[in-house]
Amino acid sequence: MINIEFHGAARTTTGSMHLVEANGLRILLDCGMEQGHRKEAFENNRRFPFDVAGIDAVILSHAHIDHSGRLPLLARHDFRGRIYCTPATADLCEVLLRDSARIQEHDVAYVNKRRQAEGKNPFEPLYLPADVDSILKRFAPVPLDERIDLGSGVAVTLHNAGHILGSALVQLDAQSRDGRTRRLLFTGDLGQPQPILQPAAVVEGADVLLIESTYADRDHPPAADVQGRLKGFIEDIHQQRAKLIVPAFAVGRTQQLLYYLNDLVEQKRIPPTPIYLDSPLASAATALYEKHRECYAEDAVAHLRRGDNPFRFAGLNVVETAEQSKALNNKPGPMVIISASGMCEAGRVLHHLKNNIGDPRNIILITGFQAENTLGRRLVDHASPVRIFGQETEVRARIHTINALSAHADRSGLMRWFDAVKGNLSRAFAVHGEGAQVDAMAGLLRAHGAPRADAPAPGTRFEDV
Repeated sequence: MINIEFHGAARTTTGSMHLVEANGLRILLDCGMEQGHRKEAFENNRRFPFDVAGIDAVILSHAHIDHSGRLPLLARHDFRGRIYCTPATADLCEVLLRDSARIQEHDVAYVNKRRQAEGKNPFEPLYLPADVDSILKRFAPVPLDERIDLGSGVAVTLHNAGHILGSALVQLDAQSRDGRTRRLLFTGDLGQPQPILQPAAVVEGADVLLIESTYADRDHPPAADVQGRLKGFIEDIHQQRAKLIVPAFAVGRTQQLLYYLNDLVEQKRIPPTPIYLDSPLASAATALYEKHRECYAEDAVAHLRRGDNPFRFAGLNVVETAEQSKALNNKPGPMVIISASGMCEAGRVLHHLKNNIGDPRNIILITGFQAENTLGRRLVDHASPVRIFGQETEVRARIHTINALSAHADRSGLMRWFDAVKGNLSRAFAVHGEGAQVDAMAGLLRAHGAPRADAPAPGTRFEDV
């Protein structure tokens, strides 16, 4: 018997968290942080809608904070189980969760200065570095395609998801007393074909499917256009002697950008241009991409065969200190600055936006999905003014987007994968998408042969699926 409760990334794209009960075991699929409207997300992230101490295991699809960011809170609620994920995900989580704890402390300290001046009670961080230390001890890395027995007739197998380094599809098999097996398959985030990572695996035999829906209502532009557009933007900032500011997720998007820029530089398709990677987190993540070459697709392997590191090239400057980052504000263009965070909600990119968004010569290039109520979404929607560090700032820089870089499968990619795995599927659930997207996905699933397809709301429970 399998029961499922949907507690995160249900009719929204962040906070991935689904509680599965199988043969008496309570298994949490992902433990992600909600992102978006800060006050609401801050309060929601503090609370768990179930007894954490009763969780037997966590299966983590990948390291992105909207899938892993609340893991350290489990340590504060007496979680004593194991966290199963791929080795690359475990390595990335150590970097990302330590950075998240640092951000928690910094942001709360900043807010508390104002609250103290107003005579209000101080906030506490969601978690501290000590909580990260505690939860990292619970990690149990598992190679892809290796079956792990969780007990009570339940086993987990992780398969490549092709989204970011180490990302996995989660296969849960629950055997009943009469020997029959019920298989649940959770996509986490399903990858779009890309030159760096191997594509998502096809896993057969699923009875129940939880499938992401981020782009269920649209197809991405051709990826072949990415290098051409990057080339055009760089030529533009040379003419304007301006800056190209690229907010980018530290894991996944940054490495894609470096990969494409490497090809442009080596093929001499762009003029010599200073390119600054201004994110300590992205630098650490890139080092892990260089380490875990077992995840590479053939295109990336070909780079290695000819002695080329696809993430390093002439003109690339890795910014290490805050002082070096601030100094970029006083340097004239042309230059490219790649900086986190990807949704413009934290990190050094906020300083670059504040100092450069008022100049109409500059370009702000958005390269990924922007959740509701984020600064990145407001920029994509061409809002002006926008609030940065509490101050209203007029947007005069040019805002452009490249959607072809998405690491999420688009509508066609999702359906090609679904058609390959659907087999004798009896139930499907559309998750990790805003309302219009999960509704579109549920409709697509039914049209492609799913007998039952739902788009569950937060807190919904389905029994004996």
